[in-house]
Amino acid sequence: MEPPPEHTRVRAKPEKKGRRAQPSQVKKQVKMERNHVEDDIVTTLGKLHLETDLVAEGTALCYDDRMAEPYCTWDSRFPEQPERVTFTMHKIHDYGLLDRCKVIESRLATKEEIMLIHSADYIERIKSTEKMDQGGLKSMSANYDMIFLHEKTYPSCCLAVGCVLQVVDNVMRGVVRNGLAVVRPPGHNALGDMANGYCIFNNLAIAARYAQKNHNVERVMIIDWDIHHGQGTQYIFEEDNSVLCFSIHRYEHGDFWPNLAESDCTAVGSGTGKGFNINVPWNKTGMTDADYLAAFHNVLLPVAHEFRPQLILVAAGFSSVIGDPQGNMLTSPCCFTHLTHMLLPFAFGRVVLALEGGYNLRSTAEATCACLKALLGDPCPLLELPYVSKPSALESISNVIIVQRRFWRSLRGHETGNVRDNVSVALPRPRALDIDRVLDRCMLEVMRPFAPHRTGLVYDERMKEHKNLWEMDHPEQPQRIAQIHARHQELNLLERCQPIAAKLASEMELERCHSPRYIKDLKQSQNLKPRDLQRMSAEYNSIYICPRTYDSALMAVGSTFNVVEAVLTSQVQNGVAIVRPPGHHAEKDMACGFCFFNNVALAARHAQSLFSNTMRVLILDWDVHHGNGTQHMFEDDPSVLYISIHRYDNGMFFPNSEDAAYDKVGHGNGEGFNVNIPWNGSRMGDSEYMSAFMTIVMPVSYQFQPDLVLVSAGFDAAQGDPLGGCKVTPECYAHMTHMLMSLGGGRLVMVLEGGYNLSSISESMSACTRTLLGDTPSYLDPLSPPQPSALETMNKVIATQRKYWPCLQLLIPETDSQRRLLKAQKPTMWSQQNVQTEPPIRRGSIWAPADPASQGRPPDSASLFSVGTADTLQDSSYKGESTADTSQSRGPSTMSLQSNSTQDQEVETDVQKRKMSLWPQAAPPSSSIVDMEGSRMTSHRRSSLWPLLPSEADVPHLQTRRLSLRQTPDTSKVKATFGGTAKNMHPISDTKSHPVEHKESDESLSDSSRGEMESDEEQRCCRRGRCPEPSEPIFKLTTGPGMVYTVVPLTSCPQLRAVSAVPDRGLDVWQSCEECGAEGENWVCLSCHKVYCGRYVNSHMEGHWANSGHPIVLSYADLSTWCYGCDAYIHHEILLPIKEEVHRLKFGHGMAS
Repeated sequence: MEPPPEHTRVRAKPEKKGRRAQPSQVKKQVKMERNHVEDDIVTTLGKLHLETDLVAEGTALCYDDRMAEPYCTWDSRFPEQPERVTFTMHKIHDYGLLDRCKVIESRLATKEEIMLIHSADYIERIKSTEKMDQGGLKSMSANYDMIFLHEKTYPSCCLAVGCVLQVVDNVMRGVVRNGLAVVRPPGHNALGDMANGYCIFNNLAIAARYAQKNHNVERVMIIDWDIHHGQGTQYIFEEDNSVLCFSIHRYEHGDFWPNLAESDCTAVGSGTGKGFNINVPWNKTGMTDADYLAAFHNVLLPVAHEFRPQLILVAAGFSSVIGDPQGNMLTSPCCFTHLTHMLLPFAFGRVVLALEGGYNLRSTAEATCACLKALLGDPCPLLELPYVSKPSALESISNVIIVQRRFWRSLRGHETGNVRDNVSVALPRPRALDIDRVLDRCMLEVMRPFAPHRTGLVYDERMKEHKNLWEMDHPEQPQRIAQIHARHQELNLLERCQPIAAKLASEMELERCHSPRYIKDLKQSQNLKPRDLQRMSAEYNSIYICPRTYDSALMAVGSTFNVVEAVLTSQVQNGVAIVRPPGHHAEKDMACGFCFFNNVALAARHAQSLFSNTMRVLILDWDVHHGNGTQHMFEDDPSVLYISIHRYDNGMFFPNSEDAAYDKVGHGNGEGFNVNIPWNGSRMGDSEYMSAFMTIVMPVSYQFQPDLVLVSAGFDAAQGDPLGGCKVTPECYAHMTHMLMSLGGGRLVMVLEGGYNLSSISESMSACTRTLLGDTPSYLDPLSPPQPSALETMNKVIATQRKYWPCLQLLIPETDSQRRLLKAQKPTMWSQQNVQTEPPIRRGSIWAPADPASQGRPPDSASLFSVGTADTLQDSSYKGESTADTSQSRGPSTMSLQSNSTQDQEVETDVQKRKMSLWPQAAPPSSSIVDMEGSRMTSHRRSSLWPLLPSEADVPHLQTRRLSLRQTPDTSKVKATFGGTAKNMHPISDTKSHPVEHKESDESLSDSSRGEMESDEEQRCCRRGRCPEPSEPIFKLTTGPGMVYTVVPLTSCPQLRAVSAVPDRGLDVWQSCEECGAEGENWVCLSCHKVYCGRYVNSHMEGHWANSGHPIVLSYADLSTWCYGCDAYIHHEILLPIKEEVHRLKFGHGMAS
């Protein structure tokens, strides 16, 4: 049997509370393995080179007064007027933003540069206008739609293109990080040989080709948020997979200009460019900030992470800002600060904005200044409440995802349903708006004075005095904060931060969250003797106490207070607290999980006491362990939103409480203000965390609109952590930090919680600090699709929280083509058991992992499960259709996509059965350890976060973690077990009924039994991949004091839909690996029935899972079944028929009942 991947050895808590003399052999082995893991993670993190990963500083601005010269000589009311740029530049100057920019000298674009997009004949026609009289100009203008020509049009257009190219040059050469070109005329409607919609030359299209030609840029992303669809840009790149075009525009089912069918979401590009055109069409007016941000969170950001652009060009039209006469939308200038901020982590920060439309002079100017503030690195402003997405906007976004998820893996996995079936949300009544008053209020927030210092940092050596007197290598050690501080110093981050003094919190301040009795008891520990301290420590779960613990805990709280005060009083913009001991497990009257006082909870109450009890505080907890203490302190308080992303393992991961489940939403007035995102499994990484942020954390946080953001920044989900078992990278932590910086007006405080790999926590927290200081986050590695179990978790969270947060009411309908395909599948022998041959889209089990070679392009749609409107997407040219009368997109074009959904039937998960098997607490895992002599097993009432090494005297009488909340296992038949890394461990009750495969190593065998075969039958079994019966009891063939692994499989699995019937051709149980021809330890895929070798041969079955996404495989060696999606062995009655067939083919008879 192929065991799950190994992590580290088990530490078990001893039965006795006396002196703990650790066995030297066990201690040495643990240290060797820990050092090996440490070396691996240091090698990986060493590749980051944070100190040399520097990006350019500054923002370029390019403008030329000559662009204001052209105007319409025969119609003074023509909307595209010179004042659009002159008034904007006055606002930039008045706000003092011009002095903060690097002003770039303008230039005229050359004909050769313009010919990158436009034909030579068309350029000559436009150039000929320099010598035309008014009659000729008016006559030529009539040949185009919504165009005026002037004798200064050609040089003005060349300047507009030249300004954009100048900014691109400076950005790509590293002179500046990003830039803004204030230009006119706009360009996104211009075609290769035709002026259109105020546009003559397509400024950004030329810039994209210019960057590819002159700066070797391979992938360009063009984002167009002008209210009018930039059909010119779409036409130019519709067959190009090196340029991704993303447009949000008013459409109204084709009734809004330019009245084209290809402005709908069903236009995805053609040829090699199919999937590289994304349209988000608004079908109603009045869209707000929430609608635009929802489009970014649910579509643009996931796709951008998958496309991984090297340059971002923004067609920055502001005709959707409130007050614009053409847009009729209600977005604020603040919204565009946030949209711009979201783009800055991509392409190493290379973001170039070019002014497009916008026809209310003040609205356009204010929104341009708001974007420029974001480019300069200023904090994002608070958005006005209520923040609610419109059903029409959610429906449009849903339609986009239906169409585009064929091409982009990142858009799959949404919960199925119909937006129209959501519970209706009371939207604010439309009312007459005083546009100037709204803009005044908005710009007052945008131009809010920023703090003199960017980031404050607190650290004090005295917090290292809290230490374990009995176990020197305990994970919560003083070196945690010392090494983080040292790494900050190595990277010169300390000198860039404003130092903040540490202090001791007062007992009165502690009483805001903790009981006086508990505070008094802990205070008395200062005078206790070591034996009494040891006894007091044992009263709590996973706690050690020394004489300096109380003062260290007070200093952690007080130091956090000082950072919060500095942020709220505008001394610094944001802050970092490198403190210990951590706090989020601490309850009102109980220490827990290394935590004594709840630093972040107390900081929230402290902030509210300084300003207002109604201050909205967001606490985001990304520590791998659920912050049970923080949740309990605020679960009835609507002023504090608590969001936790943690490992749960169906209640089997510390703190082993059902309070960490997704359905715990708070109670009373606080109902809905507690959001748990619980992972059920290990190895969660960047993909899962980024997906959770984009689909849950950020939408909910934006709707809440906090005044202050507190991050319980535990880094034990980081790659290499000995407790977490996850693999989040420093780059991911940096990107999550950047997203959170858009909230609370930039008022964010990051407080250290857990994290026990010194290298991982040092690099991860340094990456967060760099981001807070304004550095661009490092590039994320290509994101593979989230694990199926993670998608299931996120969908359950969304389904639970949707009634509280309308921003989560995005549902993706199951389309007719999808239902037809499912219906056409050949029925299986288990069809009566509600098992489908195709896994549901939202489970994500059909996703293929990201192929590095395919980064920047969607997968071949022919190889994917077809969804959406595949049958309606034709490779046709719409360009001849330019009027509303010929629009093919009217009526039900996208509305038909919102068909009635049929929810996937779910395989029930028996949580109680899952609890009967003991899941390890990642690394080091916990296990069931019993006396090999058969002595009575002692069970703990609680699980330990860090089980202690057994003392030498206690080895024959080791204790175990609890197996369930209410049961102690029956050990009457137990002979011997020992802890290990298998996922579900249980004492062996019948060794012959649970065959165990050992890794191909002789280390686990005694000298007398090492590798010897007793008979020809055993040799035949070995050659054919079958496990023979052991000649001796298994417990005698293992290392250690007579202990052995055993695995209890999961009794249910969400991937069972992937199991298909035995093929008509039957199975060949002696078949060799299809890849390498190996004959031992082969597995058969239960979806396609291909046969490949296992992990300890050449791992070709793992490669098959990676390429095909087929999750469930069966071992021809011992008939065990493994699910790659659950990362565990599974057993279910659905699997019995195929196991029976394999057993019959191998042995000539069926399995014994």
